[in-house]
Amino acid sequence: MVIGYSGSGKSTLARFLGRNYHVPVLHLDHVFWLPGWKSRSREEMGKIVSRFMDSHTSWVIDGNYTKTVYSRRLEEADQIVFLDFNRFSCLFRVGKRYWTYRGRTRKDMGRGCREKLDWEFIRWVLWDGRTRERKEEYRTAQIKYRDKVTRISGQKQLDKYISGLKPDMASEKAARC
Repeated sequence: MVIGYSGSGKSTLARFLGRNYHVPVLHLDHVFWLPGWKSRSREEMGKIVSRFMDSHTSWVIDGNYTKTVYSRRLEEADQIVFLDFNRFSCLFRVGKRYWTYRGRTRKDMGRGCREKLDWEFIRWVLWDGRTRERKEEYRTAQIKYRDKVTRISGQKQLDKYISGLKPDMASEKAARC
């Protein structure tokens, strides 16, 4: 399970883990967003995520969406990677992502949701996505699941984490991340 702030690299890390372990990856942004940046209902989203988890013994799920099967994802994950990058690193990464994908839809995003960068999203990255409640959810997960949470707070730590992964670990043990 890969969680963290917007722009911290959750989707990129999830794709890497999926390739490395040869397991399917579910990007929650892809599930949530319908064409034209319309949102899917939480109920429907929960059904899609539950079906995905039920149909795979190993998986990587990228995204927070704490009202969507969150407790189950935390419980069943073998690893929880929390990307705790600072707001300015995240904003820089969001800007870089925008310039890379502007006018196109990323594979981890809902169909027909072209990459955009507007004031609402900038505000989300810098402030609204970092509420006291959100920080408490992350803190609670780190305490309750301390044996399987890896907190990464910068690119050097992320690089070290990635370099320490065993290739094709899925063949040794089914991985749920």
